[in-house]
Amino acid sequence: MDWGQYILIGFVFACLFFLGAALALHWAHRHGQLTNLEKGAQSIFDEDEPMGEITDAFPRKRRKKKN
Repeated sequence: MDWGQYILIGFVFACLFFLGAALALHWAHRHGQLTNLEKGAQSIFDEDEPMGEITDAFPRKRRKKKN
């Protein structure tokens, strides 16, 4: 294969990627996912959420005891 065929294959994949992204955005707009972006951003700040305290943590790895 020469360089022209590689460029054509890359162009086809780029077009398919762009088409998939455009279809995903169209679906999101049609289903109302893009109407109120601030509501989703503010939903993580509830009254129950403590300000300034870390509430997330990775679980500690348990070490096996050697007998």
